[in-house]
Amino acid sequence: MYRIAPSLLSADFARLGEEVRNVIAAGADWIHFDVMDNHYVPNLTIGPLVCEAIRPHTTAPIDVHLMVKPVDRIIPDFAKAGANVITFHPEASEHIDRSLGLIRDAGCQAGLVFNPATPLHHMDHVMDKLDVVLLMSVNPGFGGQKFIPETLVKLRAAR
Repeated sequence: MYRIAPSLLSADFARLGEEVRNVIAAGADWIHFDVMDNHYVPNLTIGPLVCEAIRPHTTAPIDVHLMVKPVDRIIPDFAKAGANVITFHPEASEHIDRSLGLIRDAGCQAGLVFNPATPLHHMDHVMDKLDVVLLMSVNPGFGGQKFIPETLVKLRAAR
């Protein structure tokens, strides 16, 4: 199943509620949150307070992509703030199974995110705990990058 989930990073933050309503009205399935902590990736973005602030503006699922290290500390905060789906990079977790369990125990769907160079074997032993697999077609941290064509090979392998 495919989902269209535009990232909030492209939104006008002065009109965030309106922007969320507009993308849902245009046909988006989910709202995608790119969360960066300036540790796992060299950029800093939004946190749980922004998730909580937009929750009243939509009933659409909120998909939180954690690019933070460590991930376990912030999972409950996003779940309480209204996230429906929480994904993270296997490299950012000391114990992938435990992190996935924290997400599911909080009532959210759980998933792993794979950078272009991250091997898919990280999901071998946790397939039964995955609701979502996100394949990055650029290196995480900044928008506007060129598509990495090798991602298509990884997509075929992941299927």
